[in-house]
Amino acid sequence: MHAWLCENPVGVDALSWKELPTPQPGAGEVLLEIQAASLNFPDLLIVQNKYQMKPPLPFVPGSEYAGVVRAVGEGVKHLQVGQSVACLSGTGGFGTHTLAPAKLCMPLPAGFSPVDAAAFIMTYATSHHALMDRGQLKAGETVLILGAAGGVGTAAIQIAKAAGAKVIAAASTAEKCALCTAQGADATINYGTENLREAIKTLTDGKGPDVVYDPVGGEFAEPAFRSIAWRGRYLVIGFAGGPIPNLPLNLPLLKGASLVGVFWGDFARREPQANATMMAELAQWYAQGKIKPVIDRTMPMSELKAAYARMGSRAVMGKLVMVN
Repeated sequence: MHAWLCENPVGVDALSWKELPTPQPGAGEVLLEIQAASLNFPDLLIVQNKYQMKPPLPFVPGSEYAGVVRAVGEGVKHLQVGQSVACLSGTGGFGTHTLAPAKLCMPLPAGFSPVDAAAFIMTYATSHHALMDRGQLKAGETVLILGAAGGVGTAAIQIAKAAGAKVIAAASTAEKCALCTAQGADATINYGTENLREAIKTLTDGKGPDVVYDPVGGEFAEPAFRSIAWRGRYLVIGFAGGPIPNLPLNLPLLKGASLVGVFWGDFARREPQANATMMAELAQWYAQGKIKPVIDRTMPMSELKAAYARMGSRAVMGKLVMVN
């Protein structure tokens, strides 16, 4: 097998494509032949030693991937050799093969493409958990989605529309706003050229959004929170914009609003049955055509460093997927 190996987490340039022995699965593991692996923001942080999970060195990055089971370890009953699965295990995806924990593998129904599957779990699970569980989004409510043209953003648009909400999508360019409209957004805000607060006020007739979905952080967090509706819910997804904002705590007080943390990974670990029920619903929505990952482009696994550069330039709309 071959894989991109991180022996020193000082950045993308330190990754090297190496031939490694093909491992055999231990108890509770499966050997996967990887067909596709998506690039997520944590995949950048982890090779810079900036992510909350710090795997022992050396490791193969690539948190989310899809492939075919080639061998099963002791005690694995629900997966068979030849079965197609998707997995989000945190590491291991940027190679030709990997050992995956069987309990983290999602069996794929017929017709679920490996490219879509590799771009599915993190974005849709995060967005569904955020909007429907933590945000308690109801039909007829208005949701503002920041960073709406990215992977989690486009997933959030689709899920919010499936739930019957009105969606205002905010993104940094006209091209990204057009993508959001194509995904079903009812209105868009180009915060590269428009004043965010004024645009929100206009689009909500001064009421503000009931739910704010924020995977960006940075400079837009405070104006978005200042615009929130009475009893609004502000969902803290992540900080792709870089700086972690310091929000004045009088803002939730004045609006009777909630500041809600969203950590899907720990939700899945602490509440596995609820997570399994959610994933089954998402797989059904995919089969029904209600949701479908937006793929920016596919690139050969050998071009991983170029893919990282594209993601770092903020040019990506949807998900980048590496293929073998």
